[in-house]
Parts: sequence; structure tokens; C-alpha cells
Amino acid sequence: MALRVFVAEDEVLIALVLQDILEELGHSIVGPVARVEDACRIAREGAFELAILDVKLADSDVYPVAEILQTRGVPFAFATGYGRDSLAAAFRARPILPKPYTEPDVAALIRQMCDAD
Repeated sequence: MALRVFVAEDEVLIALVLQDILEELGHSIVGPVARVEDACRIAREGAFELAILDVKLADSDVYPVAEILQTRGVPFAFATGYGRDSLAAAFRARPILPKPYTEPDVAALIRQMCDAD
């Protein structure tokens, strides 16, 4: 099943790698966005089934976006190179996608989020 995946990532190269992986898996990308304000707007108004959020965007932490997605009931995961302990305590139970991304990791994450839904 093809999904629309919202991506909040401020590093252009990393966003392109993630986009390539998602498209290779048959999914489409909403975004990517690099600023929290833009990400909040898409989180509130966008049409997508899942989200992958880089913990640190260009201008702030991504937690306001996560709160919106949580309220909407949209499954999401955090992308980080620092591990689960780097997340705010309120979000440590959320799935994480370790950086650097690999296609098997992204595929497993999407299966995990779809199964939890």
C-alpha cells in the first residue's frame, strides 16, 4: 500500500536520501520542510498517513509538530543520530529512525507504524 509520508528534515542531502528511499519503497513524500512553523502548518492541515520528524530542525526542536500529530492521531517517528535517550521524556516511547538511514530501516519503521495503527 502506497502511503504519503510527511517529512520534517532540515538537512537537504538527508531529506533527499529519505525521499529516494521512500519512493523506492513505493511511497510519496509530503515536504520535506526545514522550519518548525512550516512543519506545524502541514501537521495541522496536511493530508498524509505517517510522519518522520528530525528531532532538531533549523530553528528549533520538532516537539510542537509532534504534539500536533499526537493530537490528530497520526503515527509518527523521530529521526535522530543520538538514540532514544536524546528525546524529550514525553516522546521516548515513540519509534525512532536511526541516522544514517538505510532502506531496510525505513521499511521496518513504516511496517511498525502501520501495525501500531
